[in-house]
Amino acid sequence: MRSSGTTMHPTTDNRPALLLAMGEGVADRLLTPAHRTRLTALTRTDAHLVAPDLTTSDPRVTTALAEAEILLTCWGATPLTADVLDRAPRLRAVVHAAGSVKHHVTEACWDRGLRVTSAAAANALPVAEYTLAAILFAGKRVLGSAQRYAELRTDHAWLAESADWGNYRRTVGIVGASRIGRRVIELLRPFDIEILLYDPYVEVPPPGVHLMTDLDELCARSTVVSVHAPQLPSTHHMIGAPQLAAMRDGTTLINTSRGSLIDEKSLLPHLTSGRLHATLDVTDPELPPPDSPLYTLPNVLLTPHVAGSLGNELHRMTDQALDEVARYVRGEPFAEEVRASDLTRSA
Repeated sequence: MRSSGTTMHPTTDNRPALLLAMGEGVADRLLTPAHRTRLTALTRTDAHLVAPDLTTSDPRVTTALAEAEILLTCWGATPLTADVLDRAPRLRAVVHAAGSVKHHVTEACWDRGLRVTSAAAANALPVAEYTLAAILFAGKRVLGSAQRYAELRTDHAWLAESADWGNYRRTVGIVGASRIGRRVIELLRPFDIEILLYDPYVEVPPPGVHLMTDLDELCARSTVVSVHAPQLPSTHHMIGAPQLAAMRDGTTLINTSRGSLIDEKSLLPHLTSGRLHATLDVTDPELPPPDSPLYTLPNVLLTPHVAGSLGNELHRMTDQALDEVARYVRGEPFAEEVRASDLTRSA
C-alpha cells in the first residue's frame, strides 16, 4: 500500500528478547497482570511462555531460548550448564526474581561473561521481619505462655511466673552480617536491646553494635542467638556442641538461614531437657522425620521454611527483578549485581 508517494518501512524493535525460566506454576504466583504488561513493554517476550526445562525439545522453548538476551529466572530454574548455554548464543544476562543464584548459575555462566542479578535484597525483608517477631516473642515467652494459658483456662499469677520475661535491656546475638542480619539489626534499633554481632569478615560494626571476635562468647552473653550466616563449607555446624553449651539456661536459638548451620544432634538434648528454646524455620534435613521431637516440644516453634517471601511478598521480588530488567534495557548497571566472587561468602 502506498501513501502520498512515501514508502512505508517496518519499525525495528530494539527491545531485548526475554524468556521466563522457572519451575512449574511459579510464574503464576510471581507475576500479576500488571507485571506481565510491564514485562512486555520492556522486552520482546511471551509473558505466558514459561520454560521449566531449558533442555526440552519443545520448539517454542528452543526458539525462545535461542533468541533470548535475558533470562528471568526464579525457583526451579534449570541449571545453566555449558550445554544449555550453547542453546542460548545471544544470552547476556540472568535476572533472578528470588534469593540465591547458586542452584542454577554455574561456572559456565561466569566463563561466558554473563551479567547476573538477584532479588536477594527484596527476599531479605520478610525474613528479617519474621526474625524480629521471633526475637520479641522469645523475650515475652509467648509460645510457652500461650500453651500454659490453654492448659490452665483460669486466672493465674502471671506476674510471679514471668519475673524473668521481657525485652528490656535484653542481649541479642546476631551471627552473620548478611543482608538479613544487617536488616535485623536495623529493625532492632528502636528497642532497648543490646546487639552483639559475630562475623569474621566484618571489621567495623554498624553503629551501636558490639562486634564479637569469639562466637562462644557471643553465645554466652546473649539471651537470644539468631543465625544469619550463609551456607558454606566453613559454616557447617558453626553452632555446635561448644556454642550450645556456652548458652545460658533459657536462651532462645533462632535459625532462618539453613539447617546445616546448626548441629541438630547436639541441639536436641538441650531442647528436650527444656534448658534452651528454639525458633526453627529451617532444619537439617529440611523436612524433619515424622518422629522428630521438634514437632511436639513445647519450647520449640517449628515452621516450614516460611520466613522468606510468600504470597504477596513474592511481588516485591518481582518488582525488584523488573526494575533490574529496566536498568538493563536502559544500558545501566544492575543495582544488585551478583559476581562470582560474591558466592564464596554469600548464600
